[in-house]
Amino acid sequence: MLEIRKTEQEDLDRIAEIFACARRRMKETGNPTQWGENRPSLDLVRKDISEGCSYVVLDHGKIVATFAFPIGIEPTYLEIDGKWIDDAPYGTIHRIASDASAKGIFESVLSYVEQKGVDIRIDTHRDNRPMLHLIEKNGFVRCGIIIVDDGTERIAFQKKI
Repeated sequence: MLEIRKTEQEDLDRIAEIFACARRRMKETGNPTQWGENRPSLDLVRKDISEGCSYVVLDHGKIVATFAFPIGIEPTYLEIDGKWIDDAPYGTIHRIASDASAKGIFESVLSYVEQKGVDIRIDTHRDNRPMLHLIEKNGFVRCGIIIVDDGTERIAFQKKI
């Protein structure tokens, strides 16, 4: 059974392992550039922890996935080639990654963040076919293209709650 809790500093080594696993899988599925060799950084996870928006997913007590869910304006979403559904309050799923040992992680994360009572936004690289499939399968609407901090494009989605 999957459970979700806030990330603790002691979880950082395991999160680093999960990110490495996710980067390998991205490369294997035709998406070698989204996270490259060293993204996301653990400094970013530390910042998420201090802001109270970093989470881990556990399967029988073992950390198998991680994600961030900050609620509020995401600066990279202020400009979009396209149009958001609306300007209602939202949270953003960022840096979702797993070690591939458990099924249903995306759906568990989605169920968890839906309880926060705000719309959900997410973005991903056009070559991240597994993530695109999960996003579209779970009722997100494609809204347009955004540019992230490294200057590359991402497809942006929103889901009304």
